[in-house]
Parts: sequence; structure tokens; C-alpha cells
Amino acid sequence: MNRYPLWKYLLILAVLLAGLIYTLPNFFGESPAVQVLPLRASLKADAALLGRVEAALKTANLNAEKVELDGTSIKARFADTDLQGKAKDVLKEQLGEDYVVALNLLPRSPQWLTNLHALPMYLGLDLRGGVHFLLQVDMKAALDKALEAATGDIRVALREENVAYSGVSREGNMLLVKFRDAASRAKGEEQLKQRFADYALNDKEQGGEFLLQATLKPEAEHRIQESAVQQNLLTLRNRVNELGVAEPVIQQQGADRVGVQLPGVQDTARAKDILGRTATLEVRMVDDEHQIVAGAAAPFGTEMFKDRDGKMILVKKQVIFTGERINDAQPGFDNRTNEAAVHLNLDGVGARLFKEATRENVGKRMAIILFEKGKGEIVTAPVIREEIGGGRVQISGSMTTVEAQDTALLLRAGALAAPMEIIEERTV
Repeated sequence: MNRYPLWKYLLILAVLLAGLIYTLPNFFGESPAVQVLPLRASLKADAALLGRVEAALKTANLNAEKVELDGTSIKARFADTDLQGKAKDVLKEQLGEDYVVALNLLPRSPQWLTNLHALPMYLGLDLRGGVHFLLQVDMKAALDKALEAATGDIRVALREENVAYSGVSREGNMLLVKFRDAASRAKGEEQLKQRFADYALNDKEQGGEFLLQATLKPEAEHRIQESAVQQNLLTLRNRVNELGVAEPVIQQQGADRVGVQLPGVQDTARAKDILGRTATLEVRMVDDEHQIVAGAAAPFGTEMFKDRDGKMILVKKQVIFTGERINDAQPGFDNRTNEAAVHLNLDGVGARLFKEATRENVGKRMAIILFEKGKGEIVTAPVIREEIGGGRVQISGSMTTVEAQDTALLLRAGALAAPMEIIEERTV
């Protein structure tokens, strides 16, 4: 008969007991649930939102097993999927577009198991279930973005070569450069041909002005659109990695669509929020020369945006640089005020553009605008005190630490080359 020391039997028993405990969550099953998450940074998941959700469900005679505030979202559990689907429709109608309302499956495990980090086993989308998104890339926006960037680059190129010009404007998909005389136009055309090979240049005279038309070549247009899809694929992969999803599937479908499968996602609303947000950052100058008139349109060459206090600010349309120039973004704190902030590191081009802008606009205000879901919001609009070099930029202004972390995550994962819209969502 084999005999072993007592401690070995105890060790085997402890291992079996631990294995049993961490296997238990797989036997409790899951509850159909609806998860509500604010989209805008100025909105919060708090007791007030919890009350709105409970009131909406009560009015619709939908009995939830439990409605709770869980971190940054509201979760309502139901007995079956029929109640879950009806609750989603009711809450989506009541809360509007400022909130994500998504179907979810929440484990029924007791709290003591969750405290021990005993979680259900993650399986693939076919076995475990999860969420499938189909997103469509806005190709027109990709071209518009490229043309706007080229407008600023042409101005910089002509200034660097000391070529006198009257202005650079855009008419549809064509850029129009105005010169004072034929000699300046000829010199400018020579320089632009070297730097902007993707554009076809044509001379034109109109109203006594010497014009140079720059039109994007068809092959360059196709390349920009394909590049936009590829960059968005990379950005989505980075964002999914930030979410910590195991074995995701992200692939191009057709010319302008991207399919995303997230197996075993517990926080579906969070995934939809991160993937669906088209967070891009733009730096522009504030227009303090014109006054904002209530009900009137913004003056030519300007746009109006709200800051985080709800105040309207007039900014110039010309973009100094965008989120594409950001190498890294990390949450942190302002050394002077101890407020939550996001610290940015710019690439070489971004650092040069930012240095030039701050040198030429000392005493003026610079607006840092964050675009989410196609809506721009001014995060901060500080006065430029001195030239800022080195490529390090800080953005702050009425941010919580969670907002700073989310903003840094989106900017660090990369800017979308073009906006994307979720056109199909399936929960398996």
C-alpha cells in the first residue's frame, strides 16, 4: 500500500477545493441585462440617471430583477430576453442620443465569488456569445480632411520659399491658390509641383487675378480612401487591445466597411462606446476679433463651439494640427492646479507647427477641441503666454480623472482617419 506524508494529501485537497471554487461561476449562468452609459464627457452615470432609468422602466411596466449603479454605467437585470429587448427600446427612446443603451449578459455569480476574482470561462463568439459590429467609413470625410490639411501645407510651403500669394481657398474638391502676378504664380507652381505630386496643377486667370488650381489625382484619391480604411483598422485594433478583449476579430469587409467581433465581452456598452467614438483632437486659434451674435451664423472662416461650461466660443476654421501628430497621450495632473489633465507628446511636424503657432500668437487664445460623435467641444482655450517648444502639450479644464483616462486612451490608440458609423450591431 502506497503511503504519503499528510501534507501531500492536504495539498491535493486544497488544489481540488480551489479548482472547484473557481469553476463555480460557470454553473450560475447569466442574466439578460441592459446597460446604459453616457456618451458625452459632460454627462455622468449617477443617482439622477439611475432614477430616470427606474422611472422609465416603471412607467412601461417592465419589472427588473435589479437596477444598480456600477461604476460609470447603469445596469438593469431582467428575467428573460423578451423583457430585456423591450427595456432597451424604452430606454433608448427616453434617454435619447446622449446615452449608449446596449444589450448585455451579466454573470449571476454571488458577490463573494466575484470578490475572489472567480469569473466565468471566456469562450469564442460561437460558444460564449458576444457582440458583433459592422462599421462604415465616411470616405467623403477622409477626402475633406486630406484637402483641409493640404490647404494649410500649401500656405506653409509658399511662406518657407518666400513666394508672394494672396490666399489659398477650397472650392469643392479643388484648391485655389491666388497670386498677385504671373511671375509669382510660376514660382509657386514650380515649388508646389515638387512638394505636392498628388495634385494636378492648372493655370487660370479670373477677374485680374492669377490663379493656380490644384486638383487631387484619381489614383491619389483612391489611395487616401484605402489608407483611411487601413488606419481605422489599426486604430480599432489598438482600442480593442486597450479594452483587453481576448481573441477579437477585426477585418475589412468591402471597400468602406469594417467588421468587429468581440467574443466574451462582459461590458458591451463600454466596448460600443470606445469603438463608436470618433475622438479626434484639433488645435485652432480663437477668433476674438468678432462678436458672437445670438441666432446669427458664424462669420466667414470661423465656427462656433461650446466649452465645457456651455459658453459659446468662436474659433477659426484653419487647423494648426490634429490628433495625427500625437505620438503618446497619458492621463496625469496639472502641476500648478492639481487638476486632472492629459499630457501629449507630439511628433516632429506637430512640435514644429505648435512652436510656430505659439511664437506668432503670443497674447492670443488657442482652442483645443475634442470631436466625439461628430460634435466638437472645446476642452480648454488658454492664452498663449510664450513660445512653447519641445513637443510636449498639456490639455486640462474641468476634467475628472476618469475623463482624463478615457480621453488619453482614445488619443493614444490613434486618431481615426475618417469618422465611422455603426450601421449594424448584433449580440450573439
